Amino acid sequence: MGNAFTIHPSIEAGIKPAAPGFAGGKLYCKCPTDKVEVTISAQTAHNHACGCSKCWKPAGALFSQVAVVSRDALKVTAHPEKLKVVDPSAVIQRHACSGCGVHMYGRIENKAHPFYGLDFVHTELSDGSGWSPPEFAAFVSSIIETGTDPAQMGAVRARLKQLRLEPYDCLSPALMDAISTHVAKSRKAA
Repeated sequence: MGNAFTIHPSIEAGIKPAAPGFAGGKLYCKCPTDKVEVTISAQTAHNHACGCSKCWKPAGALFSQVAVVSRDALKVTAHPEKLKVVDPSAVIQRHACSGCGVHMYGRIENKAHPFYGLDFVHTELSDGSGWSPPEFAAFVSSIIETGTDPAQMGAVRARLKQLRLEPYDCLSPALMDAISTHVAKSRKAA
């Protein structure tokens, strides 16, 4: 690896292709017992590395790995009583395990939202293989808001490209870094 950072452990371990005909599997929280189990009955799509400050990331990772699946293909099949919405005011209602804190799925309840009907999931929580692979990196500059030094952004983008994950932001990378640096500084000042 050679970097002072980890993009995401599953991504750094090597991106594997989707299995032909893959029809889903189970996701598990990180609790040692009484695990929340989510069953997905379809292949995921739009898997990507996400740098936003809302997504759950494994310890030490700069990015989450998140994909989408149709909400009718997702069912909580064990310990639904442990799930709590992290931020009820957020567009994506992230359902996290109250025991270990892992986000099991995110759901948009606003029927007018363009992504309504899709649930956001972290396929690395599965003990199976064959899920759609990550295809790109989104909200790259947002990792500054969660503590990444802006001076590292060139190396982060270079590593994403080396991993064949094109980094995306709403504006040019330099402008997005500046906006996120400002947000990070204003949070520290508050």
